[in-house]
Amino acid sequence: MPKDRTTDAKEQSTDAKESAAAAAARNTDSGPSSVEPVSGDPLSIKAGQTDDLAAARPYNPNKTGEHGFNNGVSPTLGATAEPASRLPASSTVSELNGTAKTGSIASEGVNSTIAPLDRVRVDSSGQVLTTNQGVPIADNQNSLKYGERGPVLLEDFILREKITHFDHERIPERIVHARGSGAHGFFECYEPLTDLTRAAPFKEAGKITPVFVRFSTVQGERGSKDTARDVRGFAVKFYTDEGNWDLVGNNMPVFFIQDAMKFPDLVHAVKPEPNHQMPQAASAHDTFWDFVSLMPESTHMLMWVMSDRAIPRSYATMQGFGVHSFRFVNAAGESVFVKFHWTPKAGTHSLVWDEAVKISGADPDYHRRDLWERIEAGAYPEYELGVQVFSEQEAEQFSFDILDATKIIPEELVPVRPIGRMVLNRNPDNFFAETEQVAFCTAHVVPGIDFSNDPLLAGRIHSYVDTQISRLGGPNFHEIPINSPIVQVHNNQRDGMHRQAIHRGKVAYEPNSLAGGCPFQAGAAQGFVSVPARIEAKEAQGKVRAKPEKFADHYTQATLFFKSQSPVEQAHIAAAFRFELSKVTVPAIRERMVASLRNAAEELAAQVAAGLGMEALPEAMPRALAKPPKPEVALSPSLSLLARPGEGGIAGRKVAILVADGVVGQSAVALHGVLFAAGAVPRYVAPRIGPVKTSDQVAINADASLENEPGFLFDALALPDGEQGVNMLAVDGHTMEFIKDHHRHCKTILVMPASSALMLKAQIPSTLPSGEPDPGIVFGASEADFQCFLEGIARHRHPERETDPPMV
Repeated sequence: MPKDRTTDAKEQSTDAKESAAAAAARNTDSGPSSVEPVSGDPLSIKAGQTDDLAAARPYNPNKTGEHGFNNGVSPTLGATAEPASRLPASSTVSELNGTAKTGSIASEGVNSTIAPLDRVRVDSSGQVLTTNQGVPIADNQNSLKYGERGPVLLEDFILREKITHFDHERIPERIVHARGSGAHGFFECYEPLTDLTRAAPFKEAGKITPVFVRFSTVQGERGSKDTARDVRGFAVKFYTDEGNWDLVGNNMPVFFIQDAMKFPDLVHAVKPEPNHQMPQAASAHDTFWDFVSLMPESTHMLMWVMSDRAIPRSYATMQGFGVHSFRFVNAAGESVFVKFHWTPKAGTHSLVWDEAVKISGADPDYHRRDLWERIEAGAYPEYELGVQVFSEQEAEQFSFDILDATKIIPEELVPVRPIGRMVLNRNPDNFFAETEQVAFCTAHVVPGIDFSNDPLLAGRIHSYVDTQISRLGGPNFHEIPINSPIVQVHNNQRDGMHRQAIHRGKVAYEPNSLAGGCPFQAGAAQGFVSVPARIEAKEAQGKVRAKPEKFADHYTQATLFFKSQSPVEQAHIAAAFRFELSKVTVPAIRERMVASLRNAAEELAAQVAAGLGMEALPEAMPRALAKPPKPEVALSPSLSLLARPGEGGIAGRKVAILVADGVVGQSAVALHGVLFAAGAVPRYVAPRIGPVKTSDQVAINADASLENEPGFLFDALALPDGEQGVNMLAVDGHTMEFIKDHHRHCKTILVMPASSALMLKAQIPSTLPSGEPDPGIVFGASEADFQCFLEGIARHRHPERETDPPMV
């Protein structure tokens, strides 16, 4: 028999309650007044069982036994409560997503670190010699030299690891990239790349390699804000079956400087000024702009940093780049140059400056929280790895030098070839043990990956290891679990601070006979061998402190980047320069920077100068290269954020549904269900958390309040129906701020019938500055209106609404 309408309504009400409870459990900063576990949903079950476990101890019964002599000599047994399952004690529900590195869930009631010492004993019998990253060593007799009688090369990471470890055998916050967040996951190769490289992750289609990724800001201290205008670190540790490979990059493909010699100067300039230690996590101050205005090679990077790339919406919507040119080497020893690109499947999206500033005050952990919550909710961040591959001969024909870290290779010149995907599907169990202690280094490569002669890369090859030794207490940082490879490590390195391995036997040298010659060097067939060829056409005969002439072209690609942006993005770049330089207290520095910008884009320089109150443009700064070569590419649309809209979904997006006593519950609940089914995280936001008395008696439980969840933390806003509820919202000032922030930040707003009054009170126009209807404001409460709302959210933002200064 067909169901009657009463049964149908009850089922719909149950579904709505369950989706609301499941959505509430996907947030970490507030929740409803009561927890409702949903069958089959681990997050809500964990929330319910955790609440029950806490409720089992309404007070501390041992407290009364803390006083008096008799109690002191005979303390009572501590009070405990039994959890319903292992979920409440877990760090993350993603712990079941194991890899060869993370392993499985922890054994119940066991501290595995105090297991018998068999777990750390090492026997090197019959094993080849390796580095501490598990990379087989082909030759342990000779250092890497330029020719058989030439000087020893700085890039010999095998020599430096061995000597550095020996130097430190007798036994603090990162200097840069201190503020970071990390996650575990895996990399999957699309197809074999054995014609290009013998690197383990790319040997076959479908090959899975465990990874750990750390995202970070550069300038700020560990406790600084997430949404600062800054470069973001994008570092990936591949736990390959031939040792660890660290692809240590940024979310921008270029850098401020061309030679590692200038790196300490750059960091000293951008960090808080030493006399008063201000400003924190910001480049809008004298010393930074003094430095870069005297370093015209920084101009291209400044375009990126002043663009919306420097304030990403989340780590899940941020590109990553290897920055330098590296080499792929195949089994025959043939090499080609390669540049690495990470592209998020969710698209590249950013914040706007006003939004970023407000978020930094309301939630300085915004990006860290977003990454954690996406993984907990199963909306796993996913990125595609692409490569630009080119030969030495092709490199010599470019108008720029591929060893210059301030230059990109436009995709129109060398297309990006997708070669695999990376999925982040497990949060760390312990932030300190994993995210804080993880140690990345550009020197950590595996057979099949090699270096170019990039002078900035050469300094990084040394600097990272040296920093880890200081920061992690000695040369054995590779034995910290998060840093250890998943393959065997065998060598003759001993002692030093924090040594974990207990080696069997008395031999710690090679060659030897007392251990049968073990561990023995691997030879070329198995071990790492540096590519002997080095861009012969560009090698000088003597040692010099100089750069190639093409390095002197500091502006061509800065112009390319600016010209390739959309008008809205160009306006954001100008506004960013205006804001940053307005913080500079020395007018001469401002003028110098504007003089430099004239070489990149006259219109940009004019806008910045006008915003700084300059009556006339200063003379353009003299170029280091008076006549730069004509570039191959004048416009590169792929450099615009708008060129990568993603797959159009709204998974992981947070949507505020404003509610109050007296709203129509049916339409709010229906919208909640549509959003949740599409993968979004809808939240009922009311003047206070807890039950909401709707006009039609539909149950709604608000899990956020207007006070504890400001509007700029959400990606979209839905205003409810119901005159009585709308009137309650209208008298709360937070409501007006909610609406205004969403309009100012060009986000999508759904206006159900009665809420037109809220839009009127907030003085929000329904049209664009051009007079055309605003596509980001949807009126109505029908299913078709809800679909229009979802389509608007998928666009991320409606920049055609933006004005400078803002009208609302």
